[in-house]
Amino acid sequence: MSGKLALAVLISGRGSNLQALIDAGRDPAYPAEIKLVISNKAGALGLERAAEADIPTLVIDHKAFETRAAFDAEMTKAMEAAGVELVCLAGFMRLLSEEFVAHWLDRMINIHPSLLPAFKGLDVQQRAIDAGARFSGCTVHYVRHEMDTGPILAQAAVPIYADDDADALARRILEKEHVIYPLAVKWIAEGRVTITDERAVIDGVAAPDGALVNPAP
Repeated sequence: MSGKLALAVLISGRGSNLQALIDAGRDPAYPAEIKLVISNKAGALGLERAAEADIPTLVIDHKAFETRAAFDAEMTKAMEAAGVELVCLAGFMRLLSEEFVAHWLDRMINIHPSLLPAFKGLDVQQRAIDAGARFSGCTVHYVRHEMDTGPILAQAAVPIYADDDADALARRILEKEHVIYPLAVKWIAEGRVTITDERAVIDGVAAPDGALVNPAP
């Protein structure tokens, strides 16, 4: 037994946030360990990232199941067999059943490329630009059944520049995703997070001093 928090990472694509968790786990002091990577798509690049790191992988094709609940139940079966304690969604492009979310309540987190609760769903960078927002960013949060809701663990803010397009903004946000996702997992693994009245309270952390202003005065 490693004594580390056992993770499963669920992916559908390139797995860049999976890679951030893999990289964090290379530090012997990091308190979590990926036990299983599950993809609903056989060709997902993230599967190659996991294989290169000698992490067990599993493809569960959602199209092979008649219902969403049956697909989710198969994932739960595999994760419990692997001893998983925390589920990390990392670009997993499937809506989850109410039963699955309830089963993993307060044991499943997600990363979303906006400052929730603003801009839930898809195409969030372009929507933020179109809305004239001065900041965007990313959010790590516990998962609830309603899409992109749940207690917030960490956020990173990124300024939106006047000449930004969605791709440029997405790249800058992704860099911050790779910072805050491993950090949020670390806090959970260290037992520093409690959920009170649907708010995540993290022991031993403080908000940064000062504020960002965009445009700069």
